[in-house]
Amino acid sequence: VQLQASGGGLVQAGGSLRLSCAASGIDLSIADMDWHRQAPGKQRELVAATTTGGSTVYANFVKGRFTISRDNAKNAVYLQMDSLEPEDAAVYYCHGGSRFQGVYWGQGTLVTVSS
Repeated sequence: VQLQASGGGLVQAGGSLRLSCAASGIDLSIADMDWHRQAPGKQRELVAATTTGGSTVYANFVKGRFTISRDNAKNAVYLQMDSLEPEDAAVYYCHGGSRFQGVYWGQGTLVTVSS
């Protein structure tokens, strides 16, 4: 099983990035998936989550700016990040699975936001 996160990079404050999480060895259509982030010196925290039923949950600090979505045909999950702030700089990880398939972490993608 592999969760391959990509799409990170350097962006100016106010800019946008779209993170992708491509899965292999696991069927994301029957998996609850989420994005987490970890900034240097800080604990890993939940950013956004999506269930197999289509429900979504967002951390208060990203509400209205970030959107989580999934494309079951591509077996991928995305995180659209708009109005980025320097405080959003972190390594972003995709995570998820199901009780039947197991739960996994991706390797992370680095987001840097310049002020």
